[in-house]
Amino acid sequence: MYPTIIIRHKKENLKKCSLRGLEKRENICFYSYPLKNELPDFSNYFLLEMNAPELKAQDQDKGILLIDSTWKYLAKILKILPENIEKRSLPKNYISAYPRKQTMCTDPIRGLASIEALYLAYMLTKRDITGILDNYYWKEQFLSINKLL
Repeated sequence: MYPTIIIRHKKENLKKCSLRGLEKRENICFYSYPLKNELPDFSNYFLLEMNAPELKAQDQDKGILLIDSTWKYLAKILKILPENIEKRSLPKNYISAYPRKQTMCTDPIRGLASIEALYLAYMLTKRDITGILDNYYWKEQFLSINKLL
């Protein structure tokens, strides 16, 4: 199984970051943008993106690439990725519990927090979700509103 790769913008406020606590997991690799190291080969990965084709069962054997950034910096990070990377979205019926303050998100309810998107991607591709939401403040609300309890 490919490790999950998360590219986090250096200006991401780590005190408010929903992915805190996942840095020590062996199956997740964090990269900081701007990059100091070269990115791995993404030929067997898909990028989670809002308006892409929906995640399919065939994606189960691929690695997940997640961008952890404010909407303001997202376009800059996307420019460093290969143009041919596969893109997948999560089903539209899942909504965020995160109390979003930003206005740049085109669909604030569907614009999931990074941890919510990661959890759903793991769940839908039958990866181990144990502990993924442990440090997420809105865990119970997220699971409840999406009927995942």
